[in-house]
Amino acid sequence: MYAIIETGGKQFRVTEGDVIDVERLQADEGDEVVFDRVLLLAKDDGEVRVGDPVVEGARAKGKVVSEFKDKKVIVFKYKSKVNYRRKKGHRQVKTRVLIEEIEG
Repeated sequence: MYAIIETGGKQFRVTEGDVIDVERLQADEGDEVVFDRVLLLAKDDGEVRVGDPVVEGARAKGKVVSEFKDKKVIVFKYKSKVNYRRKKGHRQVKTRVLIEEIEG
């Protein structure tokens, strides 16, 4: 069984036991989180339910494993012939979640 969930403006294909990195959640390590925006649910017997926009009654439960900073993204602005250069870096904070159960 797998599901496609939406969180943080992004979509993830998850199965039970998967570990995913999502945008920062307001939860501490060990807390349980519930993703109720399930866009598609596919069961093992071949049944596929597609949401409009979400599947009613379906949800994915997970547990927060850790919170970490992602790799650095370099932002470099440049204009030719005028000696204009600006370099900045950004590290996005993400949350690692273990998917424990998919209901629906």
